[in-house]
Amino acid sequence: MPVSATAATAAGLCAFIDASPSPFHVCQTVAGELAAHGFTELAEGQQWPSDGPSKHFVVRGGSLIAWATADAAGPTPFRVVGAHTDSPNLRVKQYPDLASAGWQLVGLEPYGGAWLNSWLDRELGISGRLSVRDGDTVSERLVRIDEPILRVPQLAIHLSDDRKGVTLDPQRHVNAVWGVGREPRSFLRFVAEHAEVDPAAVLGWELMTHDLTPSAIVGRDRDLVSAPRLDNQGTCYAGLHAFLAAIDEPGAAIPVLAMFDHEEVGSQSDRGAQSDLLSTVLERIVLARGGGRAEFLAALAGSVCASGDMAHATHPNYADRHEPAHRIAVNGGPVLKVNQNLRYATDAAGAGAFALACAQAGVSLQRYVHRADLPCGSTIGPMTAAGTGMTTVDVGAAQLAMHSAREMMGAADVPAYAAALAAFLTPAVAGR
Repeated sequence: MPVSATAATAAGLCAFIDASPSPFHVCQTVAGELAAHGFTELAEGQQWPSDGPSKHFVVRGGSLIAWATADAAGPTPFRVVGAHTDSPNLRVKQYPDLASAGWQLVGLEPYGGAWLNSWLDRELGISGRLSVRDGDTVSERLVRIDEPILRVPQLAIHLSDDRKGVTLDPQRHVNAVWGVGREPRSFLRFVAEHAEVDPAAVLGWELMTHDLTPSAIVGRDRDLVSAPRLDNQGTCYAGLHAFLAAIDEPGAAIPVLAMFDHEEVGSQSDRGAQSDLLSTVLERIVLARGGGRAEFLAALAGSVCASGDMAHATHPNYADRHEPAHRIAVNGGPVLKVNQNLRYATDAAGAGAFALACAQAGVSLQRYVHRADLPCGSTIGPMTAAGTGMTTVDVGAAQLAMHSAREMMGAADVPAYAAALAAFLTPAVAGR
């Protein structure tokens, strides 16, 4: 499947990210694209249809799984592209209303491995969801405020100890200014009124900040993407377009797109990659096609998952922080990530499957190894492999400034990454 086979573009990625400030909005954006391509949403608490080919998806909070099946029944294996919808940021505390030194503040705390200094002196909006009481029931309301209401101010250089920088305390130094006054104001009331709900009816919330600067294609030759949340909306976007291309190119496996919340904090939640979400959805797909437990286990045995997450490009100002023999370039093609201590799930079998997909897509493949004397991050790959028994390979696209409020990747890597994932989702039928 050549690079041109998907609709993924750098401009499209920018639009996707700007439309998706929270994991819940990522799912909303993806669900809208899937619906436009004939997919229907299923509820986990209902019986699923079992009549012929299907194009469906399910949403659990900030996670989404989509799939498409053809006529054939039996233990057809799966090809899964995995991603995560969450990104490190600053999130609103349960009692956020503060005042200090004549300033009105909103109490924030870091989520995931946020690079705190990158969040200073930025105009921040708010997004997330509210749980709202409606009589004797509770409903969900998505919230998005794209207004410059919050700012975490930097300390003046004249007040630092050595005029070189400050060490940020996540408890004391990341609260946001949003007004002037000696008495706190109700932040939740402000958000509820913006969402057009009664503040007294709000029973719970998951609210987070987002940078209001739009994503952009930048650089002398306009060959770079500057955006928030590339980790890991870069994979969500590429995976979505790979999946939509794959459903038009039937292969020897059922294509699945699996996007999970909470990767940045360990994935141990009702909707994270350590949950039962993927395994139960895959089993229900088999059951809806007339199979049983034995067919499900047989399908898993032949399945392969590409755990997609962004990868570290070699930093020009810190080249010594990278493995010398494994330089990774932006616009150099997808990245295969290998770690001998299994922080990445890649083994020889998985590497072979993805390398073949890159060759079929006509894109270059880069191979990443972390410096042995530095701690290596991880992905949804190892836990997906352990939880399902599927062969799993960790892959990504190269970027700089991972976990910063603003990140950068290569514009040409967007279609190349999507094309490789699309080829991965459509393995050739034996003998074809």
